[in-house]
Amino acid sequence: MPPSQKRARRYDLVRTRTAVQAQFAHVRAAVRTLTPDQLALPTRLGEWTVRDLAAHLTMAVSSVCRNLELPEPPGGKPELTLLEWPFSTAGRAGRIADDTKALAAERPDLEALYAEAADLFEAVVPGVAEDRLLPTRVGVMRLGDFLVTRTVELVVHTDDLNAAAGLDIPYDRQALAACTRLLTDALAEKAPGGSVEVRVPPFSVVQCVQGPKHTRGTPPNVVETDPLTWIRLATGRTQWSRALDEAKVGASGERADLSDLLPLLR
Repeated sequence: MPPSQKRARRYDLVRTRTAVQAQFAHVRAAVRTLTPDQLALPTRLGEWTVRDLAAHLTMAVSSVCRNLELPEPPGGKPELTLLEWPFSTAGRAGRIADDTKALAAERPDLEALYAEAADLFEAVVPGVAEDRLLPTRVGVMRLGDFLVTRTVELVVHTDDLNAAAGLDIPYDRQALAACTRLLTDALAEKAPGGSVEVRVPPFSVVQCVQGPKHTRGTPPNVVETDPLTWIRLATGRTQWSRALDEAKVGASGERADLSDLLPLLR
C-alpha cells in the first residue's frame, strides 16, 4: 500500500496512555469476578477459551513495557506509521495464538498477572516521550502511535470477552474514540476518495472511495453506524450484510456498500 498523502491524525500522548490504563483497569476488575466455569467457556477466537483471552489482554499493555525495555532502534525513524499498522496484522495470528496459550498455561493466577502488567506499565511508560522508537512485532513504531494501537487491542478484545462470558465491561470513552478513529482512518487509507461519507458518531467522520467528490450539502452516499458496530465490522466480528439486516448500519446511495473493503484487520 503506498504511503498516505493525507496528514495523519494526531493523538494526545497523555490522554491515550490514560485511556489504555483505564480500559485495562475495567477488564481487570471484570476478570477478577470470573468463575472457573466462565474461564472455561469458548470464545469467537478459534480455540481460545475465556482464560486464554483474559491472559492475552495483559499482553496489550505488557508488550509496551517489554518493547521499551529493549534498546531504542537506530535510525531515528519509524518503519511503520500508525495508519499502516491495521494492514500489518495479517499473518501473525499463529504466533500470537501460541504465545497466548503459553502465557495462559504458565500464569494460571490471572489476578497476579494483571497486577504485574498494570504495575509495570505505570512504572515504565509515563514520562517516556511520544517519539521514542520501540521495536514491535510488525516493525519499529513511535511510542505515541503504538499506544493508540493498544486501544484497538483492548477495546476489540473487551468486546470479545463480553460476548464470550456474558459480561458488561464498560468502554473507556477515550479508548473507544481512539479505536474508532484509527479504524475509520484506515478505511479512508485503504479506499481513498471522496464519494462516500462514513459517519461513526460521536467520534469520527471520514470520506472515502473513489468517485464524484462531495463538497457541500447532503452527501449522495452515506454510511452511518455506532462505534461498536463499526469496530466489529472493521475487525470481522460481524458481516456487512448482517449489520444491514439488523439495522445496525444505515447505508444510502449506490456507492454506499463497504462489503468489499471489510474487514480491515485480519
